Amino acid sequence: MRLAAIPAAILALGVPHFAAAQALAEQSLEQRLTTLMRVVDEQQRQIQSLEAQVTKLEMSERGRGLAGGADGDAAPVVPPPGGDGLPVALPPLAQMAPGSAGPTSGASTATGVPTAPALPAQAGGEQGSAIGTTQKAAQPVRTEAENAVVQREHAPLFDRKLTLDWGISDTYYDRRQLQLSGFLALDAIFLGNINLGETKSHQVMADLDARYGLTDRISFDLDVPYVYRHSDFIVGGAGGAASALSDASGNSSAIGDVNFGIYYQLLKESGSWPDVVGSLRVKAPTGTSPFGIKLVQVDPNNTSLVAPTKLPTGTGFWNVTAGLSVLKTYDPVVLFGSVSYTYNLARSFADISSVQGQSQPAKVKLGDVIQWGAGVALAFSEKDSASVSYTMAIEPQSETQAPGQGWQKVPGSETVAAAVNFGLNHVVNKHLTINGSVSIGLTPDAPNFVVGVRFPYTF
Repeated sequence: MRLAAIPAAILALGVPHFAAAQALAEQSLEQRLTTLMRVVDEQQRQIQSLEAQVTKLEMSERGRGLAGGADGDAAPVVPPPGGDGLPVALPPLAQMAPGSAGPTSGASTATGVPTAPALPAQAGGEQGSAIGTTQKAAQPVRTEAENAVVQREHAPLFDRKLTLDWGISDTYYDRRQLQLSGFLALDAIFLGNINLGETKSHQVMADLDARYGLTDRISFDLDVPYVYRHSDFIVGGAGGAASALSDASGNSSAIGDVNFGIYYQLLKESGSWPDVVGSLRVKAPTGTSPFGIKLVQVDPNNTSLVAPTKLPTGTGFWNVTAGLSVLKTYDPVVLFGSVSYTYNLARSFADISSVQGQSQPAKVKLGDVIQWGAGVALAFSEKDSASVSYTMAIEPQSETQAPGQGWQKVPGSETVAAAVNFGLNHVVNKHLTINGSVSIGLTPDAPNFVVGVRFPYTF
């Protein structure tokens, strides 16, 4: 019975197509051309409809869309009449009568050929290509290389829940100064020894910074550093001869000053507005304090050569830093800048003297630091970017207060440190990034250079 039904089904499907072909053969040449024009016009309409849908989908993936969506989202794409969201199939040529309007009921041209229907009206009465006019401004789609710049120069990526950022850096100082040991006779003639002292110092710091995003606008981090210091002290005057040099060296290693902070995204980048992030950081005096470390004579033949018994790994003070950073993306260029103010809390020490056998209690207040900087980064591929920036920090004179006395300024404690910084970022994969940097000091108070590399890993 079922086998007998197969020929019947074939016959049922074939009769309409045979009839359509027979009807097409009976049409005149002019009717056939008119029908063909209708089919071509209908195909063009459907191609335009598909292109419009593809454009809307691409804009939706980039965070943009037509106005009128809820909460600024893109308006839903209205599919054509097909049940699967695609345009309906065209009917056979023979089924399109010369006077019919085709499968749709849109407007017609003067020749009777249907045109593409108008796009549905958008919320607010606008139609057509009013893209991004009334919805909330969307954030730009950054490449991975640009995200690496944002995370390094600006602030944490708030959409990343947990990031462990391990880094190591080498800071080098080379200081030379003229040392005078003697007195002035007749206020004009110096009697004594004149020596040239030099200090060379390497500070290697390895730290682990853990960052966690609480919300899409709030993030906090905790940074724990470990510091190794090596210093060489070179002074002339060995055996009473100014040209005879003697040297000494010292090493220290210990935990540095632990610091933690919170970041809040004040403004998300969109349109002509930059990304603005405020931050508040606190540093604790967990490292070795520089106060109370005694200087000892290392070479018995050179009284001018003295060196500390140990090297500090911290500042010895609590401080609070309030900062504001700004970033704007002009793909493939990223502009960034920042300004911060560091308030150093005064602290009392049982001994601030460096002279052996002497104890001098006092209260010390370091100068508050103002720092600013700006730079530009270029993403020259999907995974690689380079940056250059300039930073400057100004710290006024420090002050000390002995028990029962007023505050006294410390001569020569004012510093101005400026540096130019170069960076290179490479995105290994969606989790790991490698950031290299070189900083070159421009003033005597800044380090000669700082070379570092960091490996932020995002979960």
